[in-house]
Amino acid sequence: MSEPITQLEHARAGTITPEMEFVAKREHLEPSVIREEVGAGRMVIPANRVHLEGRLEPMCIGIAASCKVNANIGNSAVTSDEEGELEKLHTSVHYGADTVMDLSTGKNIDAIRLAIIGASPVPIGTVPIYQMLEELGGEIEEMRPHHFLDMVEHQAKQGVDYMTIHCGVMLEHLHLTMNRVTGIVSRGGSLIAKWMMAHRKQNPLYESFDDLCDIMRQYDVTWSLGDGLRPGSLADASDDAQFAELDVLGELTKRGWERGTQVMVEGPGHIPMDQIKMNVDRQIEVCDGAPFYVLGPLVTDFAPGYDHITSCIGASLAGWAGAAMLCYVTPKEHLGLPEREDVKQGLIAYRIAAHAADIARHRPGARDRDDALSRARFAFDWDEQFRLSLDPETAQAYHDQTLPQDTFKSAHFCSMCGPKYCSMKITEDIREMAKKGELELPVVAKS
Repeated sequence: MSEPITQLEHARAGTITPEMEFVAKREHLEPSVIREEVGAGRMVIPANRVHLEGRLEPMCIGIAASCKVNANIGNSAVTSDEEGELEKLHTSVHYGADTVMDLSTGKNIDAIRLAIIGASPVPIGTVPIYQMLEELGGEIEEMRPHHFLDMVEHQAKQGVDYMTIHCGVMLEHLHLTMNRVTGIVSRGGSLIAKWMMAHRKQNPLYESFDDLCDIMRQYDVTWSLGDGLRPGSLADASDDAQFAELDVLGELTKRGWERGTQVMVEGPGHIPMDQIKMNVDRQIEVCDGAPFYVLGPLVTDFAPGYDHITSCIGASLAGWAGAAMLCYVTPKEHLGLPEREDVKQGLIAYRIAAHAADIARHRPGARDRDDALSRARFAFDWDEQFRLSLDPETAQAYHDQTLPQDTFKSAHFCSMCGPKYCSMKITEDIREMAKKGELELPVVAKS
């Protein structure tokens, strides 16, 4: 038997690694709990050994831990460069991204990724097929298995911590998508589907799965089993194609564990609210509790420009139901490549969603900051309210727009109600009257 390499293998051998110790402190959990959850496959610690030698600060994704948020960045053939992507990375980390995916599809991908990994304290994920396609000149039909295996190894050597790979899209699934309103919306899924149709052969990534595991194990790259047939509209949600692929992902989860690799599973993108819990429950059952990583899901399709809102509603419900990580959606979703402000707005929405899920799941200490802010609000302690806010700068800016700077710190009201109509000030007055004995409450007779 070979020596343990991955966090999964160490956990199954009974070892608590330094990364598990670090994660335990961050999550306020016992190290033994982290080891047990990682060993069972219910938690992953995406930490490529190369990135660990740099700035990476280990974190975990799993149902026993706090709900996490991923931010997507990356250039395209149309826009953005290394400086722009580093700005997006810094914005993502500043506003609370737990992981960041580099989805670059344009030029200079290697230089941009190396800069991102070198600067990032959080795990970096990729979709290797994008860079492989660039190197093939955009012709997916030219792909051979060795092209993809070489790219996975190349990115693993760079320090990528987790990779989305669409191994579960099968040739026999494609007919199930023919009557979909939006077809195959995953870029990786559509590329693999096109390759299979061109060659009339099975998914080469599925057939190379064991070889991929062997590469990823050497660097402890975590699988993010891609949902290539996820629904791209409410009309296509929870259909036969989506669940046929999920069954394959359940099989691959177990195979990945058997070969010593850490595994998480991606989830759907557009799901009506009433179907979200069913989707999460089904994934947990099919994939034996492997962490579920969901994109949104969007709960309505009619609000382009506001899909950070339509999706964070679904994300809150998914997190409450048991999703371990939420992939943010920005206002630019379906419309264009996100820039810095879009990244900020997407992350603010998703930090709210993840936090709401943690409160709903009664995670220890999840509501402490909320309660502290509420006490500061009732005490009209504006500085403390701003300090405890998710986005202090915006909170203070909104407040200061309509209240003079020289009075805002001492004012026992805001501009919405003013001094006469502030319910909290009135409540203070009522309590003060009660203390002085000026308020006698009537005794209500019991019937």
